[in-house]
Amino acid sequence: MKKQLLDITGMSCSACSSRIEKVVNRMQGVEQMSVNLLKNNAHVTFDESVVDEKEIIARIEKLGFGASVHAAGAAAAPVPQQDTAAQEMAEMKQRLIGSLIFAGLVFYQHMGRMWGWPLPSFILGQENELINALLQMLWCIPVLFIDRKYFIHGVRNLLSGAPNMDSLIAVGSGASFIYGLYSVFGMAYAFGHNRLDLLPGFADALYFEASAVILALVTLGKFMEARAKSHTSDAIKALMKLTPKTALVERHGLQGEIPVEEVVTGDVLIVKSGASVPVDGKIIEGSGALDESALTGESLPIDKAVGDKVIGGTINRSGYFKMEATAIGADTALAKIIALVDEATSSKAPIAKLADKVSGYFVPAVIGIAVLAAVVWLALGASWHFALTIAISVLVISCPCALGLATPTAIMVGTGRGAKSGILIKSATALETAHKVDTVILDKTGTITAGKPVVTDILPVKVTENELLAFAAGLEKLSEH
Repeated sequence: MKKQLLDITGMSCSACSSRIEKVVNRMQGVEQMSVNLLKNNAHVTFDESVVDEKEIIARIEKLGFGASVHAAGAAAAPVPQQDTAAQEMAEMKQRLIGSLIFAGLVFYQHMGRMWGWPLPSFILGQENELINALLQMLWCIPVLFIDRKYFIHGVRNLLSGAPNMDSLIAVGSGASFIYGLYSVFGMAYAFGHNRLDLLPGFADALYFEASAVILALVTLGKFMEARAKSHTSDAIKALMKLTPKTALVERHGLQGEIPVEEVVTGDVLIVKSGASVPVDGKIIEGSGALDESALTGESLPIDKAVGDKVIGGTINRSGYFKMEATAIGADTALAKIIALVDEATSSKAPIAKLADKVSGYFVPAVIGIAVLAAVVWLALGASWHFALTIAISVLVISCPCALGLATPTAIMVGTGRGAKSGILIKSATALETAHKVDTVILDKTGTITAGKPVVTDILPVKVTENELLAFAAGLEKLSEH
């Protein structure tokens, strides 16, 4: 069995991730696929003799999403896509600012006429109804353009038989805009045919502000989601910072500094006092006292001599030694810890799987209920205007964002905070069942303390406290304490 990490684009809600999982897991040769909506990736385990990555990617693309093999090099440790998350947040911020500006204009103009807010005279009064409508439409169009991705993804997924949250947004906002456009033509007809009695009805049916505000509010939620994504990998970033960027290598009798990525197995590396160990290896000359607290929780430096193993990311507090690189890149202990944390944040807890399953049926059900509500009100004699209002309301308030995002967000925050505190959570299932733990057994005091010895009491014998401190200061004067 081969395990592969795939990057997936185009997902907007848990209905998307649920559909991808359902379809790919049905493929022959696929043992398991777990999609992480927050990180836009998926871990898939499959039998290479039956199916390969290309077939899996093709099946995902057929559903209307983008997919590719994760671009981490073989020699590199699995790392979070922090740059991608930061770019996504920056893009969403720009979209949010533009959406709020134009949606705010159309909202103020529409509600201002109702509530008597200060407005220019050329859009007030019955004679200016068409100008008012056209101006609202002009404010709304930029919002539709800025947030066009909802319509592109939503309509595409709707036509492919996999409606998602974007589909609800596209239908709700699109229907509002089209109905507002219908009202504009109705006003033009009323003025052109001197049917001013029709104007009030068309004026009340302007939904440009609803179309724009829907998109602006959803974009606000998407921005908050993107910001959450950019912070979910903080724990892994902190672990990655433990690895030095360069290594002092000795080749052919010459010493030189090279990027740590260029270190190969068997290289002789030099680690001076105060420097970090670049990769895993064993000491072949010299000795040192290594601070391994970041990885093991051991508070005191560990003395290492010739033949002893050293771990990449630990710090040589004192001494000087040469070491032979035995493990590099993804094979180092630190890289495996990073991979473990990354995999834990990508795993799904039982409650998350339930939420995904529910949301997979939720979107089609909501669209069906919206259509049914409109049909029922029409059958009861209500106007098209009222029936459409009811249908749009159902679509807009039923977006299942929180249903699919709350649980994975909680899992990622939980595993991330655990990693920062030195607690490695192997899976989301372990995190969910942790509340049942009633006894914890620890093997060393450094695990449950600050990890740094401090003086708590001074108990002098046959001398005063000041004399004892003077003796201690004299002894420590030449040390590095």
